[in-house]
Amino acid sequence: MLEYDFENSIGYFLYAATQCVRQSMNAELAREQITFRQWEVLFSMALLQEPSQTELANLLAIEAPTLAGILTRMERDGWLERVSCNVDRRKKRLRATAKSQAVFEQMVECCKNVRQRMLVDIPEEDLQTVKKTCIKICQNLGGKDPSTQLMSNQQAASSDRDQPIVTEATAKEIVTAS
Repeated sequence: MLEYDFENSIGYFLYAATQCVRQSMNAELAREQITFRQWEVLFSMALLQEPSQTELANLLAIEAPTLAGILTRMERDGWLERVSCNVDRRKKRLRATAKSQAVFEQMVECCKNVRQRMLVDIPEEDLQTVKKTCIKICQNLGGKDPSTQLMSNQQAASSDRDQPIVTEATAKEIVTAS
């Protein structure tokens, strides 16, 4: 039998909390006929504004072939379209369709509903401690500070564009909603 000390595993508790959030988001988003993974794609597209498939895969930390299947289904269902890049015609960018734009605000409301339920009876001081702890965990493991990673992802994605994609204030607003 496999044994592990789950009681003392912070990784287990982070995983369990993430799964609860994911399940709650899936239930909320079902009303909009979209899955949590599809929401992650649209959320990331809002952050990066017409990313390439590679940029999106990097941000979502998933393999390109896995993302390709998700994007194909989303394109088929009318959530996004692939368009040629102005700078490099060989590259395709992902653009939100009118369908996704029309329900994006409702999807953000779904996030706010989950966040509200998730944070019931948790003092602000505890939330700040969780944020600081998560930042420290990322730093300890060689990752980036999640609060600054948003802008670096945007800057990397905008390298072949003429202007910034999302302002720092907008990026923070998007993240706060989820």
